[in-house]
Amino acid sequence: MRVVLAQPRGFCAGVERAIEIVERAIERFGPPVYVRHEIVHNRHVVEGLRAKGAVFVEELDEIPEGRYAIFSAHGVSKTVVQAARERGLNVIDATCPLVSKVHTEGTRYADQGRQVILIGHAGHPEVEGTMGQVPGGVLLISTTDDVAKLEVKDPSKLAYITQTTLSVDDTKAVIEALKERFPEIVGPSTKDICYATQNRQQAVRQLSEQVDLVLVIGAPNSSNSNRLKELAKELGIKSYLIEDASQLKPEWLADVHSVGVSAGASAPDVLVQDLVARLQELKDVQVELMAGVEENVRFRLPPELADQPAAAQ
Repeated sequence: MRVVLAQPRGFCAGVERAIEIVERAIERFGPPVYVRHEIVHNRHVVEGLRAKGAVFVEELDEIPEGRYAIFSAHGVSKTVVQAARERGLNVIDATCPLVSKVHTEGTRYADQGRQVILIGHAGHPEVEGTMGQVPGGVLLISTTDDVAKLEVKDPSKLAYITQTTLSVDDTKAVIEALKERFPEIVGPSTKDICYATQNRQQAVRQLSEQVDLVLVIGAPNSSNSNRLKELAKELGIKSYLIEDASQLKPEWLADVHSVGVSAGASAPDVLVQDLVARLQELKDVQVELMAGVEENVRFRLPPELADQPAAAQ
């Protein structure tokens, strides 16, 4: 059986930055370091950081005053930022720079007097953070059907922004529906969907052309991982989202001659290697790496965690 590994897959630059922020904070300031919500949507990553001294909390009032508090890669609302200041916490912001860019765009549109529409999924941490960053609030929509139900103040003063981890195709359809109903609306096409999300979706498209089954490694609450599974299904390929190799069911491999493997942007590559090892236990396999985009993006760390000049040490 052929096992084809998608390229690219797994960690993106925003996730790598967020994990490094937690690790450096523990190293520099000592444990415990507190993290509001999961730093990224992956149980294995969270457990690994917890073992090093990270304490994950849901609310800021669980963090003792004067301690270091890290905001997750998904971003937070202005209310959370203010609450952290009032509690005297030492805040380190691990918000992905691409999410911060969406916050900036939404704020700029609102400052222009435009009503802002956010394309995203209700309840997702990134969406909740973005909704709390844009002055005056936003209108949240997810589908083309939602566009028809929108009630706006002034059709000539509208703008839209998007969650960074959506399906490129679905988002494009929603944007087209917005432009058809509100011709004067402004917004960023699909470029706010992050490069890593787009690259992984394109890789799964290519993967689906050459395999019988697609396995995506990622957390069930990971938006970008779910989109990869859904994309393969839309292309007519049986696909499953699993957290790790333990969730692979041998019966999925019946009459399957080729398996494609991808991973969401918050899934470490060790989980991919574990899955390949499990497949090798079940079948005689030949592993191939699919040709694809090589990512070399790296985001700067917050100044309080950046490498210090030798003279200052």
